[in-house]
Amino acid sequence: MTDAQTLAEAVRAACIKAALEAYEEGGVLGLCAEGRWEYAISTLQQLDLDSLIQANLPADQGCKSGLQPAKAG
Repeated sequence: MTDAQTLAEAVRAACIKAALEAYEEGGVLGLCAEGRWEYAISTLQQLDLDSLIQANLPADQGCKSGLQPAKAG
């Protein structure tokens, strides 16, 4: 699997996990089905992609790709 494929799989898995967790949380909060979807989409829009990218870049690539590490805090 190439680095790009590995990164794409990691992003897909993170999106699915975040969406499912948000949909479930929306149900616990008492949201209707439409509200739960809106809540899940909002969660996806806030997903920290910089962290996912940094966690899945090969160690020798570092910031060569032009990506900067996510700022803490």
